[in-house]
Formats: sequence, structure tokens, C-alpha cells
Amino acid sequence: MLLCNPIASPSVPLSLSPRTHYSPSLSSLKTHPSFPGKKNNPAGRKLLIVQAKGEDSADGPDRLISAVCYFYPFFDGIQYGKYVITQFTPIQVLIQPLFPAIKVFKSFPLNGFLVFLTLYFVVVRNPNFSRYVRFNTMQAIVLDVLLIFPDLLERSFNPKEGLGLDVVMSVDSTVFLFLLVCLIYGSSSCLFGQLPRLPIVAEAADRQVL
Repeated sequence: MLLCNPIASPSVPLSLSPRTHYSPSLSSLKTHPSFPGKKNNPAGRKLLIVQAKGEDSADGPDRLISAVCYFYPFFDGIQYGKYVITQFTPIQVLIQPLFPAIKVFKSFPLNGFLVFLTLYFVVVRNPNFSRYVRFNTMQAIVLDVLLIFPDLLERSFNPKEGLGLDVVMSVDSTVFLFLLVCLIYGSSSCLFGQLPRLPIVAEAADRQVL
């Protein structure tokens, strides 16, 4: 008795050979563009690379510019480390290579203000720079603006001895160590291509950088 193939003509007997029945459909799947083993799709790979690069990614120059910006608030607030630097030799050794640059920065009273204007109007407000550079620059600027508060404290409350002097020393040392940690964390993160988010200042920087 003959079995009939429902797809083929009724007069043609059904072949029981698995090679005849399955091979054509398998080979057609392999040549189909959506087959999983298909690897010759350069356009798809290019699309994946483009999607992986977000708005906060950065190339080498962007990383370097962003890392250098974090030296600005540290140089501007170096005076708050007058107690820590003299008491702890390792910190003094760590900062000693920066002394020539700090001396140049402090040589003219308006240098800090001029650097502030340059960073804000030339970098942060310049759409030619990537958002990565503008965000890190804005973080450094906000961090420097916060130095107004310890400066006001020293100007209005400047004891020479006793408990008041201990309070001022503690506040100054805390501010300096915070600036030092922000410098190390911010600059090293930028050099490795990561996006540092400093406490207190990150949200303010986000609001300024569109």
C-alpha cells in the first residue's frame, strides 16, 4: 500500500528518506538572514557599538580635561590644609609635587575668579564640549563655590586660642580632607573614563548642565 504526501501530487509516493525530507528546509534556514548562526551582519554590530556609547562616555582628551578641572577647587582651598599638612608628613609628601602649580595659582589674587569665569563660560556653557566634560567641570565649580562658607566662618570667627581655635582647626582640616578626597576620586575616575558623582555637588551640577 502506498502512502501519499499531502503536499505533493497524489500520484507521487512518499519517500521515507530523512535526507530527502529534511535537508532542503534546514539548508534554507541556514541561508536565511535571521538564522542565529549567521555572523555576516556588520551593520548590526555597528549599531550595537553606537548604542553602547552613551552621553556620558568620553575619549582621551575629554578624560584629561575633566581630570584637570578638579585641581581648581583644591588649589583654591589649599589654605584650609595648613594644620593637616604640617602635622602629617605623608600628606605633605603627597602634595609636595603640586606646590609649584599652587604657588603660580596663588601668585595673583584674581586668578581664582578668572579661572572660574573661564571654566564656566568657555567650558560649561560651550556645547562644543561633551556633556562629560561640562558635567565634571561644573562639579569642580560648585565645589569651589561651597568654599565660601568656611571662608565666612573664618572671617567672622577667628579665635587665637582655646576651644574656638580647636573648632576652627577641625573645620579647616575637614574641608581640606574633603577637597583632597574629591581631587583624588574625581581625577582618577575621569582618567579611567568613569563618571564621578561627588556628594553634595552632583545634583547641582546636573541642573546646570543640560
